[in-house]
Amino acid sequence: MSTANISLFLLAALIIAAIPGPGILYVAARTLSGGKQTGIASTFGLALGGLVHVVAGAVGVSAIIIASARLFTVLKLIGALYLVWLGIRTFREAGNLLPEPVAPPGAQRSFREGVLVEALNPKTAAFFLAFIPQFVDPAAGHPALQFIALGLVSVTLNTLADVIVVIFAAKARATFVRRPRLIQRLRQGSGLFIAGLGLSVALARRPMTH
Repeated sequence: MSTANISLFLLAALIIAAIPGPGILYVAARTLSGGKQTGIASTFGLALGGLVHVVAGAVGVSAIIIASARLFTVLKLIGALYLVWLGIRTFREAGNLLPEPVAPPGAQRSFREGVLVEALNPKTAAFFLAFIPQFVDPAAGHPALQFIALGLVSVTLNTLADVIVVIFAAKARATFVRRPRLIQRLRQGSGLFIAGLGLSVALARRPMTH
């Protein structure tokens, strides 16, 4: 790949990573709900889920899903229902934990949930299939390897942006850590927000194909 092509890709990927999207909003909500450890675990879970789409895109599986209206709809609804369920569970757990101290979910659980949230999101597959091929150079050979390399860069930049968001969200949460009632409200609000993300996924339109 040419240096100009790589430079253009890095610039575009950096801008996209910095724009607040569902991933950033999700890790912010999880951090406000459970703290820094929960946010970091969720971030790396999202990264692994993103890599699933990168590999699938490279071998053409994502293209098949996007090309099929039925498969896209099924995957979209599964991901949406999982987010809604996760949000409702977060909301209910927050309400049931008072007056006892609010215990955040474990890192392993947060990581697994992050993987599922991203892996079940067909919009991520659609993004990689729409964005990355623009920078693949057929003349350079090995297009699948190029796709994976560019996907790894994109996922890495997104993860770095998520980590920065987690740090700031954790600092904001720390200022209220001695106010359990407020922490409960934050967790309940985070649960509603995550459920709202699920509804937005459910309403996502299928990408147009030619």
